[in-house]
Amino acid sequence: QVQLVESGGGLVQAGGSLRLSCAASGRTFSSYTMGWFRQAPGKEREFVAAIVRRGGSTTYTDSVKGRFTISRDNAKNTVYLQMNSLKPEDTAVYYCAARMEAANTMLVRGYDYWGQGTQVTVSS
Repeated sequence: QVQLVESGGGLVQAGGSLRLSCAASGRTFSSYTMGWFRQAPGKEREFVAAIVRRGGSTTYTDSVKGRFTISRDNAKNTVYLQMNSLKPEDTAVYYCAARMEAANTMLVRGYDYWGQGTQVTVSS
């Protein structure tokens, strides 16, 4: 089992940047595929990005391609989401998630463990 704790959220103006971090407990972090999701008020949770166990492959939803970058440091048991050129529509609670399977997936139900979320608010 793994516990996930997100940090780095906050309030930023449109065009600004934030870096989210997700710290994982346990000694098997490198065994998990990691993902970031977000949920805006009144909307379903949606996929943002994912990265495979050793970081060799990443996947992004179309709306963040070229602006967001997911990365991981297995020595620090941490996954990151660098968010640049932020837009008001990026406002949401951002969640970190982990899955035991090796391949990336965009499906919420494909992930086994979730963090508590961190709020990101982008003002216009």
